[in-house]
Amino acid sequence: MRKVVYGVIGLFMLIGFALSATGAAVSASSRSPMPDVTFQGIEGQNFRLADWSDKVVLVVNTASRCGYAGQFEEMQELLDRYADQGFTVLAVPSDDFRQELPTNEEVRRYCVMAFGIEDMPMAQITAITGTKAHPFYAWLRDRYHFEPDWNFNKVLLGRGGEVLRTYRASDAPMSEAMRRDIETALKG
Repeated sequence: MRKVVYGVIGLFMLIGFALSATGAAVSASSRSPMPDVTFQGIEGQNFRLADWSDKVVLVVNTASRCGYAGQFEEMQELLDRYADQGFTVLAVPSDDFRQELPTNEEVRRYCVMAFGIEDMPMAQITAITGTKAHPFYAWLRDRYHFEPDWNFNKVLLGRGGEVLRTYRASDAPMSEAMRRDIETALKG
């Protein structure tokens, strides 16, 4: 009997973990436009999210030394596939989980050499959690109760800047579900 009870408890825990790891759709009633925020670009430029209000944007907190760093290739593939339809990806390197290279220059060089990232907008190394979180991530935490718990968490923004969906690190950028969400946002 004990084995059955533990088995059922384990099954519920596994289901709960699977659901929490997939991110979440944001209901239309709870959506709100994001504040006017700017990310400092890795090459000195600025990325003001309001300037992309006509685009669908995937914001991804990244780290070069993370086991999920291979997702850079899929992020670039998404960008290549959908850019002409009004889509972009913003990579936000962060050392909050101690897996980023020490300087912006090293991050940029590594991403170009290892993953062929040439034209993907990329912010400077940025705090994404806690009291020093960038205003975008502080807003996500306060408004949507979403704070990255690891590298390569993703946030899909619709045209106008509303949060459509959040994704966990394990959600592959080229997954069928993510492509479907992007395509739906591009049509809407």
